[in-house]
Amino acid sequence: MSSIKMYGTTWCGDCTRAKAFFDRNQIDYDWTNVDDEPEYQEYIKELNNGNQRVPTIIFSDGTFLVEPTDEDLAKKLGL
Repeated sequence: MSSIKMYGTTWCGDCTRAKAFFDRNQIDYDWTNVDDEPEYQEYIKELNNGNQRVPTIIFSDGTFLVEPTDEDLAKKLGL
């Protein structure tokens, strides 16, 4: 199991880009499609002040990023 958990959807462009960033940099992550697993929709809403914003990416230190750019991800991961 990865220490990074990404919640998103297949139709979300930012989700596709974030997945490509992780894949390109060979970073393991666990992917949850909230359309297929709607029980996680409430969880990400709680994190985002009632809004279902994707991708919501949670890191092992408990912090999370919402709709991050590639630059945000690189900075967070020290790349």
